[in-house]
Amino acid sequence: MAELKNRLQADLTAAMKGREKTRTASLRMALAAITTEEVAGDSARELTDEEVLKVLARELKKRKEAAEAFAGAGRAESAQAELDEAEVLAAYLPKQLDDAELAGLVSDAVAEVTEQLGSAPGPKQMGQVMKAANAKVAGRADGGRVAAAVKAKLTG
Repeated sequence: MAELKNRLQADLTAAMKGREKTRTASLRMALAAITTEEVAGDSARELTDEEVLKVLARELKKRKEAAEAFAGAGRAESAQAELDEAEVLAAYLPKQLDDAELAGLVSDAVAEVTEQLGSAPGPKQMGQVMKAANAKVAGRADGGRVAAAVKAKLTG
């Protein structure tokens, strides 16, 4: 079993014993999403730590989007509850890259693709650059931020 999943289960038990409502709810939701991912497809399987991180990142993104929707609808209390859950999940994800670190990794990816193509990539090669950049970023930045950085680098 994935080490991260074990840690989530142990933390859930501790949160339940400590009567931490938000933490308990967040961890239960995360473990449910992981279990759903494990049984999806033709046969059940154990997720690796990397796959568990992807599920947690997806759940974190859902919480942030829900918080924005609640805030836009004037439901500040619900938006805050979603942000609190997102904060619990963020603790299990790797530290996010700042803009300078992200720009450096995107530059490395562009250099790598330039070496492969023999010339500087343009907007048409964005997919190739994104593939290389995402491999370097490895979940430490949201895909939208990576795409924006790659687009800026290729067009400007």
